[in-house]
Parts: sequence; C-alpha cells; structure tokens
Amino acid sequence: MEFFSKETNFDFMGWRRVAVGISVFLMVASLALLATRGLNYALDFTGGTLVEVAFAEPVAVGEVREALDAGGFENPLVQGLGGAREVAIRLAPEDGKVANKDQLANQVQTALTAKFPGVTIKRSDFVGPQVGAELRTQGLVAAIFVIIGIVVYIGMRFEWRFAIASIAAELHDTLLTLGFLALTQRDFDLTALAAVLSVIGYSINDKVVVFDRVREIFRSARKLEPEAVINKAVNSTLSRTIMTGITTGLAVGSLYAFGGPAVEGFGIIMIVGILIGTLSSIFFANPILYWLGVSKKDLLKVTREDPELLRRP
Repeated sequence: MEFFSKETNFDFMGWRRVAVGISVFLMVASLALLATRGLNYALDFTGGTLVEVAFAEPVAVGEVREALDAGGFENPLVQGLGGAREVAIRLAPEDGKVANKDQLANQVQTALTAKFPGVTIKRSDFVGPQVGAELRTQGLVAAIFVIIGIVVYIGMRFEWRFAIASIAAELHDTLLTLGFLALTQRDFDLTALAAVLSVIGYSINDKVVVFDRVREIFRSARKLEPEAVINKAVNSTLSRTIMTGITTGLAVGSLYAFGGPAVEGFGIIMIVGILIGTLSSIFFANPILYWLGVSKKDLLKVTREDPELLRRP
C-alpha cells in the first residue's frame, strides 16, 4: 500500500532551515520546562504507601478511586491486580513524612467499607524516598545505555556522519517527549519511563530506513548532488514512514483509549513520541546529515572501477 507515488518529489530539504529552527526552539522550550517545572514524579520515584485490597464483589477501579476521594485521600493511584476483586492503591507521602502503614491501611479500609462492605486488607508496605531516588538514577542509566547501544549499532552499520545525525535526532526526540511530560505534568512513573525508552527505540527505526535509502541512492546515482539524494531517499520512504507511524499509533492509541489508568500514560506518551519521531525522521535528522557534508566519496571505497571518485579531491 502506497500513500504517495514513488515518483513524488517534495522538496523537504528546501525547508531544512525552517524545520531545524522550529526543532531547536522546541528543544530550548523543553529544556526550560524541565528546568522550571520539572517532571511530575509518581510514587514509583517519590516513595509512598502501597495498600492491596480485596473486595467481596467485583468492583470498578473508578468507583474505588471515587470512594477514596470521598474519604479524604488526595490523588490515589488505583490499579487492578489481574482480577475484578483485588486492587493496589498507592498513596503519596505527606510532606516527606514517614507514614504509619498500618494506620493508613485502616483508614483506607474505613473509607472503602462505606461503599463496599466486606473490604479486607491483604497487605500494606511503605516505600521510602531513597528507593524512589535509586529508581530515578537507574532509569537515567537505562536511557543512557539505550542511546549508547543505538549509537554503537549505527556507528557499525553506517558512516560516522550518519551516527552523529542519529545521536542528534535521538536527543531531539527524547527531549521533546520529556518536555511534553513537563508541560502537561502527567505522572512520571515506571510505566512512563518504559514509554520513553520505547520512544527512543522507535525513534531510530525510521532513521535507519531513510539512512539506508540514502546510502543506496548514493551508491547507484552518479550525478545527483547530496541534497537531491537525501530528498529522493525521504520521498521514496515517505509512504512507509507514514504507514508505520499510523499503524503503531493505532495500537498504542487503543491502550490510551481503552486500556484504563494503568496503561493510559504509556499510550499517550507513545503517541506523542511516534509523532515527534516521524517528523524528525523527515525534517531534522536529514538536514543534520546534509550539513555534516555526507557524500558518495564517504560511502564507497576508492577502486580502479570508480574513476569518478579517484578524480574527486
């Protein structure tokens, strides 16, 4: 299936200054948001109390949340535990104080019993802020190692200019995704971290496809200039890029629309990340590659059979 003819010739590179200018502005804005507002770390990273509750009858997560709100609990995070009769409730600490988990569990039971008779507490645990800080550090290390792994892969598969363009695009996509989270102040928990890592992995996918096409055209074309080669590569992969973005977006969009609170955050972050990654594959990574001076000479070994390259300075 082709959204666009293989003969399309949109002048994407003609917009490179405008596109990269917009990207740089958004990157600066994202850095400003992260510096001023920061991420809204959830209980996974800040610590808090976990209470697991069992009900006599099947219940809806939304009804449990409403009962806790009515009982005076602020922003409780309620998730199902694989069935309709058990839920996990996460409660944020109050002003950094260490909560009495047993007392808090009793308060939860009292609040829920008013609406759901026969509530029992299965267990309650307190997660200290030091554990949350450790998780934040491990999450940052995980993101760094993912990017390093991608850089090593691109460096082995492509010429160094492609690797630098890929690194710039990865930083661009990750930063804009985090900027979106800082702007909206959505909870940043382990699920959100998993979504950001998935965006990093997805982001490189289109870049590899387009860069592969750039390399192929450079090797087969004799007279095309680098700008024309990159334009042709983007145009020839445009349908594939859009189709991949739409199909993946539909999959994660269903998580956002129908998956419930447990995976809603993952879905919306992936949707935003897919949109950013798709656009950066067209308008950001390729201009960077062009400005780095990629040419046919860089991609082919000079041989006797290629006198054109021998004559180039």
